[in-house]
Amino acid sequence: MEWVATSDDPIGLLVSQKFKRERQQNRANTGAGSDNAMVSEALNYLGIRYRFGGSSPDTGFDCSGLVTYSAERSLGLKLPRNAAEMAQQGISVAKNELKAGDLVFFNTMGRRYSHVGIYLGDDRFVHSPSAGGVVRVESMTMAYWTKRYNGARRLDNSLMASARAAN
Repeated sequence: MEWVATSDDPIGLLVSQKFKRERQQNRANTGAGSDNAMVSEALNYLGIRYRFGGSSPDTGFDCSGLVTYSAERSLGLKLPRNAAEMAQQGISVAKNELKAGDLVFFNTMGRRYSHVGIYLGDDRFVHSPSAGGVVRVESMTMAYWTKRYNGARRLDNSLMASARAAN
């Protein structure tokens, strides 16, 4: 399912255009596709409705459902189904060292690592926020997210290699 830009999601439209330009530049410069597959995959689902326990574009996504679905489709990686367990995967990353595709975690329910999204770059992340919401791009510099930020994890190559070996 390809995301279609709409006028009611101008940030999503700008972000997807930026990533499209970067992918084209990377391919032109390297002759290969060096884009972040998980970021590209997650951006395909902008506008999909939030659904508690949802784990596919057909049913809707909760935050961890979007991340697990995107990781499996793009990297062949099976992640745990909840944010707290995901926060134990990969390697810890300092906020000033975030790269596109890193998982970012927030305390939104009075407990650490209760929400997860995928970092896009430029202090923005894609996530499935809450009931009544849709998969969208937001700024981590907004007071709400800054106050609740818990940390980030990078899915390292050993995780991906073991996932490929299991398939």
